[in-house]
Amino acid sequence: MRIAVLVYEFPPKIVGGLGTYAAEITRKFVLMDHDVTVFTMNDDAGSLPTREIWRGIEIHRPLHIDISDSLPDVIADDIKKWGRGIQLFSKILVYNYLSASKFINDLLRKERFKYDLAVAHDWLSVIAGITIKKEAKLPLVFHVHSTEKGRTLGDGSEVVSNIELHGAKAADLIITVSYAMKDELVKLGFPAEKIHVCYNGVDPEKYNPEKVNQSDIQKMRERYGIKEDDLMILFVGRLVGVKGVDKLIMAMPHVLRKIPNAKLVILGLGDLQNYLINLARTIKLQDYVKFRFEFVPEEERILHYAACDVAVFPSLYEPFGIVALEAMSMERPVVVGAAGVSGMREIVIPHGNEQCGFHINPNDPSDIAWGVINALENPEKTKWLGKNGRRRVLEEFTWDKVAENTLTLYKQLIKR
Repeated sequence: MRIAVLVYEFPPKIVGGLGTYAAEITRKFVLMDHDVTVFTMNDDAGSLPTREIWRGIEIHRPLHIDISDSLPDVIADDIKKWGRGIQLFSKILVYNYLSASKFINDLLRKERFKYDLAVAHDWLSVIAGITIKKEAKLPLVFHVHSTEKGRTLGDGSEVVSNIELHGAKAADLIITVSYAMKDELVKLGFPAEKIHVCYNGVDPEKYNPEKVNQSDIQKMRERYGIKEDDLMILFVGRLVGVKGVDKLIMAMPHVLRKIPNAKLVILGLGDLQNYLINLARTIKLQDYVKFRFEFVPEEERILHYAACDVAVFPSLYEPFGIVALEAMSMERPVVVGAAGVSGMREIVIPHGNEQCGFHINPNDPSDIAWGVINALENPEKTKWLGKNGRRRVLEEFTWDKVAENTLTLYKQLIKR
């Protein structure tokens, strides 16, 4: 197949899990002898190549033009309320229209390329997908990794929600990341008959505890003042309310009463940074909560998983949760939010012979603490949970398996 992929983030510009997913899945498609063309965002300075081949993938990054000054006359009131965010909406709009124009006018009409289908990821790229479907008469696949209402816990933009719904109705196939997410999409009015579930994955060779140097692990722990007999709790993710990291800090007093040598490391960026610092100070946890407000390279993130004793992701809304897979692949037990829309509830087995972690109520700090304590209080059980987690990854969540499942759905669509 020749596949056109529209995705907002792609290496080297990665913001979160979507960028990781896009890089891994497109690489697997190429290794399986499919041709892939990616349309993605350039960086703010426009310094990335506008067209290049990387890892066998042809990548197009249109140069941005700022139309934000003209937007207030033509956009809805709820976008105007974004304030400075109107510039982000401007960038997304321009990226979509320039990508669609380049695909249709340059690749199809001028260079005579032939494609089998177009693939758009989330609302950030589906405007271009809808345009390409109409102009090029190509089948459109809409991958939905999260929704506006879910990300904002119901307080988001109606414009963005309407774009998502329009994309769903225009698409010939909708792929989402968990059955919890499928249920949410149906409730939001997405056509149920179009929706299929295909989980995300992880590279178990890259996320392999046997490939990490023990001295590097020791240095990482020392960086945070974590001693040899301390137990390290790790959170990795965006520092926003929906990720539940504030509730994790509130859980620490409960944890420390049972495990006084526990230390929490919080790794990430987000709007809550100052609030989290003040929260830890207010409940006198400065010596027990260590912050690192950075987006670190993947190699260093792997090292964090290797250095920790348990990884905790108390998200209030998490359609999938690649970070849980990454920790499991590194043989670490995981404690995950399991209320509301939670793909992690499907990833993590909370009991029985294959248990690899614990499900908790992310709104309840004492329940978060219960999960952490149960994961850490018995060293043999901690190790057993970690081994089970990696075994589950190898059986169900490798990128090879994800790519095969995704391509099967694509092929079925083309046959129809």
